[in-house]
Amino acid sequence: MKTIAVIFGGKSAEHDVSIVTALASIIKPLELSRQYRVEAVYIAKNGAWFWDDKLKDIRLFSSGEIEQFMARSKPASVQFDGGMTLVKAGGLGRGKQRKIDIVFPSMHGTYGEDGALMGLLDLAGIPYVGCGLEASVVAMDKVATKQTALANGLPSNKFMYFMSKTLEDGMSEALRQTKKLTYPMFVKPAHLGSSIAITKVANETELRNALEVAARYDDKIIVEEAVPNLIEVTLPIIGNHDLTPAYLEQPLVTADTFFDFETKYMGSGGKKTGGAKAGGKRGAQGYSNIPADISKELYDKAEAVGLGVYKALGCSGIARVDMLINSRTGDVFVNEVNPLPGSLYAHNWRQKGISNVELVTRLVQLAEERHAERQQLNTVFTTNFLQQF
Repeated sequence: MKTIAVIFGGKSAEHDVSIVTALASIIKPLELSRQYRVEAVYIAKNGAWFWDDKLKDIRLFSSGEIEQFMARSKPASVQFDGGMTLVKAGGLGRGKQRKIDIVFPSMHGTYGEDGALMGLLDLAGIPYVGCGLEASVVAMDKVATKQTALANGLPSNKFMYFMSKTLEDGMSEALRQTKKLTYPMFVKPAHLGSSIAITKVANETELRNALEVAARYDDKIIVEEAVPNLIEVTLPIIGNHDLTPAYLEQPLVTADTFFDFETKYMGSGGKKTGGAKAGGKRGAQGYSNIPADISKELYDKAEAVGLGVYKALGCSGIARVDMLINSRTGDVFVNEVNPLPGSLYAHNWRQKGISNVELVTRLVQLAEERHAERQQLNTVFTTNFLQQF
């Protein structure tokens, strides 16, 4: 029986979302498959690694007892020995080791989903679920995603970006440059997910405040024009070469709001989020139409754009492509790509007829297939270069 390490938590603003994805959508169905030994690896907010079966219980985190657990537990270490081995020290010289065959990352945001963890696993030579290093880096940068889409003939709404340091030194110049765009606009940290620190602005005062907020979270800020007559859609996709899309999903939000953190994860019906509308299906990410309630022509067009973006970025395993539609003109714009969809968007795949267990086992198979392909590449080049020294 192969051993899978599910790594979650991390030094990220999306730390808590990562925990829920790992425990509810990855570890539980992997164990239900009875095909793998599953090890829970939790990375604390300070970067310490912990490895214990107790970490599989959401109550440890929801109760706040995780702090006491960490205080009385010794952090685990990772031994890279032509692979990956978890090591946990024990009393009287006794310890515990576990050789890992596959890693299933559940690391949303920085130092995980952004390619940091993938680079480490590539160096270790171990298969892992999801997008590789290069695709993860591009997908987690909203600016790079849009630039890659445009370079491949895929449309994006108008945008510009600023570095946080530039804003510190020249906010007035940044505001002057944004006059090339039309209000309303969205201001977003370029590298964060889960709609954290995203602000919709309607004037220069709001824009200045939003830029200052976003700059606290990221070193790159994107400003983009809002799409009029908006329909938001999102398309989860799995596959390496042969791609399988889930249903095109339409989050239900009002025309003057957007699909923010509260709507996605808190189920709020408050002032900012709009709440539920009749007819929507309740999913992990709020109320949605699954499939999207749009014409077949527009549905097919958006699905084609989503698949095109997945290929253009070189995604593998799983990703989710978010798009913006102008319902009046029929234009479909690339918004962003999420290389690790929250909760794997399991609610959508269930509508498609793919259970949680089928989803995670298929993703593990794709990880092994991708790893086997990469092993065929030459990474060593023999020369007599050192003999001259």
